[in-house]
Amino acid sequence: MNHLDVLKGPLVTEKLDHLREERRIYAFEVDRRASKIDVRAAVEKLFDVHVEDVHTLVMRGKSRRAGNKKVARPDWKKALVRLREGEKIDLFEGGA
Repeated sequence: MNHLDVLKGPLVTEKLDHLREERRIYAFEVDRRASKIDVRAAVEKLFDVHVEDVHTLVMRGKSRRAGNKKVARPDWKKALVRLREGEKIDLFEGGA
């Protein structure tokens, strides 16, 4: 799998901000077919960092009502990536 196809985008929430500051853990939305090895290779190649650990989760799509029908959003995959001590990804460092 091409490393550009693996990562779909960063995930930024308040809870993930705390993980990033305290434990060097960054979160990405990734392709459902991507393995942990694919995610590790993509992050290391795109951001020029060293990855210590990768955790992946398949997030269930939420169901909602559209008129008289129930509609479900598609399932998606999340990857939590921990970097080596002293490294960071500048993409997540936003200024207010």
